[in-house]
Amino acid sequence: MNKLNNMKYAGLTCVLLSLAGCKIPSVVQKTENKTVPELYTNATKDTLNSAKTQWRSYFADQYLNELVDSALKNNQELNITLQEMVIAQSEIRARKGEYLPFVGVNAGAGVDKVGRYTNIGASEATTEIMPGKETPEPLQDYKIGAFASWEVDIWGKFHNAKKAAVSRYLASVEGRNFVQTNLIAEIANSYYELLALDNQLDIVKQNIEIQTNALQVVKIQKEATRVTELAVRRFEAQLLNTRSLQFSIQQQITETENKINFLVGRFPQPIRRDHLSFENFTPLKVNAGIPSQLLDNRPDIKKAEMELVASNLDIKVAKARFYPSLGISAGIGYQAFNAKYLLDTPESLIYSFAGDLVAPLINRNAIKASYITANAKQIQAVYNYERTLVNAYVEVANQLAKIKNMQQSFELKVQEVQALNQSVGISNELFKSARADYMEVLLTQREALESKFELIETKKQQMNAFVGVYRALGGGWN
Repeated sequence: MNKLNNMKYAGLTCVLLSLAGCKIPSVVQKTENKTVPELYTNATKDTLNSAKTQWRSYFADQYLNELVDSALKNNQELNITLQEMVIAQSEIRARKGEYLPFVGVNAGAGVDKVGRYTNIGASEATTEIMPGKETPEPLQDYKIGAFASWEVDIWGKFHNAKKAAVSRYLASVEGRNFVQTNLIAEIANSYYELLALDNQLDIVKQNIEIQTNALQVVKIQKEATRVTELAVRRFEAQLLNTRSLQFSIQQQITETENKINFLVGRFPQPIRRDHLSFENFTPLKVNAGIPSQLLDNRPDIKKAEMELVASNLDIKVAKARFYPSLGISAGIGYQAFNAKYLLDTPESLIYSFAGDLVAPLINRNAIKASYITANAKQIQAVYNYERTLVNAYVEVANQLAKIKNMQQSFELKVQEVQALNQSVGISNELFKSARADYMEVLLTQREALESKFELIETKKQQMNAFVGVYRALGGGWN
């Protein structure tokens, strides 16, 4: 009869545990879309990809490569991301430890005195542990032993948690690569900006010399009563304006140098460079490859992919909490009221072994909330992945168009500068022979200065596109 009752109770327990695991909230998971266009806009099919080019070869400037080398060792943001990788790696160890048995040892000693007229005290007073000897009072207690506990990973909850931690570690690696890619691009852009400022400063100094000579000519002509004091003052004002521009550019040079030093992880110091080669520098031919290569080359896309994998595993972990868990515990050791009897066997030997099957039955709101949250985060990860993929494609398309347009713009600017340089000489000759007004000379000089500045600015934009397409394609980290 007792056996039959025990079977009934066991059956009822299994039914309750099964019901506990069946009522799981219904959620809708989202699958990511990895489809990208076959080609970039107005691009021909070419599997060669400049992202595979090592950054030392892509940037052929010795001084720039030295800066990048130093930054990869000393940049604080990059080093911070390295520590994030260490944190993520430690999380793997923590998750791995959850599905392995926990084993520990304990040892202790104590004393216990109970009242004589209590049920325990009365019982101890009449108990003989050894023939002819009463229980010692107060009662001492010595214990030494080992214990273990283990939750059997029936539903893969702990293994999936570990896999999720591994995916997040891989995401942190890609995050570090993405920081490196952006760091190299930022240093390169700042370096080319510095070279452009150097060239603009040279142009200003040349114009100061030209305008100084022009001012002397106007003063001579005023003495000869060929022009008025107004012309002298206008030439003088233009010269002062150009001198003021010189100091503005020098300030920009200082700030750009300090920005590079900050990226390199050091205090301000002069930046070594050869600015004379800037205007004649011709960027290497860029091979964009095909859009599907972004999935392998762009660290931010790979990072988003790893985070998506982790979020899918988080859903499995959250779902496993609805099911029964099996826990096993055991212990073995020695316990005695006197230290000299502590290792007596079998009198002082103690051991235990137990198994528990537990499942949530009532008030599972926290588990449901965790499951719904994990699903929502998975959907977020899908949208983040798709957004990152579209953004990568747009960045490459923009930079490819910029390279083409800046090249055409630069060629036209060169012709414009040549024409205005010739017009400056012509206007000066005409002014000396009184065949041109001094305002024409001033206007021509101003336009020539502005066109030279725009030429340098266009060249800088061209170099920025050269750097930008390398970053957009995912170059710089491999």
